[in-house]
Amino acid sequence: MRQQTATVLAIACGGDTLLPMRILIVDDEKNIRRTMTMALETMDHAVTCSSNSATALAELRKATFDVVLLDLKLSSESGLDVLEEILRIAPQAAVVMVTAYASIETAVEAMRRGAFDYLPKPCTPDQVRQVLARVEQTRKLERRVAELESQLGTEGPENDLTSQSPAMQRTLDVAFKAAESEATILLLGENGTGKSVLARAMHRRSPRRGGAFVTVSCPSLSRELLESDLFGHVKGAFTGAHADTQGKVAAADGGTLFLDEIGELPMEIQAKLLRLLQEREYERVGDTKPRRANVRVISATNRDLAHAVAGGKFREDLFYRLNVISLRLPPLRERIGDLEKIATGHLAFIAGHAGKNVRGFSPEALEAMRAYHWPGNLRELRNVIERAVILCSGEQIGAADLSDTIQPGSEMRLGGKFTVEEIESEHIRRVMGNTRTLDEAATILGIDPATLYRKRKKL
Repeated sequence: MRQQTATVLAIACGGDTLLPMRILIVDDEKNIRRTMTMALETMDHAVTCSSNSATALAELRKATFDVVLLDLKLSSESGLDVLEEILRIAPQAAVVMVTAYASIETAVEAMRRGAFDYLPKPCTPDQVRQVLARVEQTRKLERRVAELESQLGTEGPENDLTSQSPAMQRTLDVAFKAAESEATILLLGENGTGKSVLARAMHRRSPRRGGAFVTVSCPSLSRELLESDLFGHVKGAFTGAHADTQGKVAAADGGTLFLDEIGELPMEIQAKLLRLLQEREYERVGDTKPRRANVRVISATNRDLAHAVAGGKFREDLFYRLNVISLRLPPLRERIGDLEKIATGHLAFIAGHAGKNVRGFSPEALEAMRAYHWPGNLRELRNVIERAVILCSGEQIGAADLSDTIQPGSEMRLGGKFTVEEIESEHIRRVMGNTRTLDEAATILGIDPATLYRKRKKL
């Protein structure tokens, strides 16, 4: 015992500095708990101790831990049995088995049941330090993967959120104050106004900036696939479920979960999201075991959720949980003073990637762009600039390089001197410029995707 105590105390000496972690020690020996706590607290980790499985599981239900140091033999209990219960309650925790009964067979069994790693007693300072470093590195990699997944399809220039618009300035002021809190945020605004950009900026200014920012696009999948994407599933839950998946809620644990177009969330999933917000608990598809996740939720919609609540299409209790702080992003036509700065940023990025020496806009092009009302907002602006860069043959984008809809005097209005075919084509162009996928555009237009694909080829 003295040898173990001296060894544990030595953990605090030397070695690389690790980020502070929340660690739960589960050991029935008081002396081990005390000395391990002293050592880990010297390393700036926050430590909680339990002498048995009952108090340990109670602690895990109350708080979130990064690491659990679990003794293999707890009086009359087996740590391997406790391991499974810990992972059920706190799947985000890295459980490290610590035992004086070291054997290859036990180590293999612990890892098979989901343990992160294995330490023998007495453990050396380097062994403990190294296992905590591996936990930290693994968490960093998981967050990076989640971050990269959420960025797929959103590649663009670094977004400058400063604005000349008083309405946008007010929105940003409230947003960055709210970012420092744990409150749920509801972002309102038309498609393409930059709701996802603002959500990511709030995450970067929040205490959760070290965690992952994970995006879920609510209208992009069927109800069944969306539920699996959000909460994960267990092997065999449905056809094609060949292995367990953790889901984006688990990926966002300790970070921010961004629910884009929350107004499209099916009613069946709304109840499960409400439970996550209220109790921080959820279940994977095909599983009955509750799991815990500590996520901060930011949601966005272009719909009137209050109207959807009145119409019975959105849960009232969920609406109030999401709407703790609501922020409206003004459309581009209401902040036209920002257009040139935003357009210039897109131009530099797109031209650089295209390898073209296009440096700016002609006065006529800027005048035409300022006069246009931009129904697709920032997303449409980027599409217009990308097209102009491809067509431009000089160092400046001229009015002639802009799409026909941006040309002066080209604004199409119902009742004007246009054919039905021209109106239909223009409407399809604008809807596609205002949506992310062909399926989404087809839904808005009320036609099937195959028909839209054929029409698009004729535009």
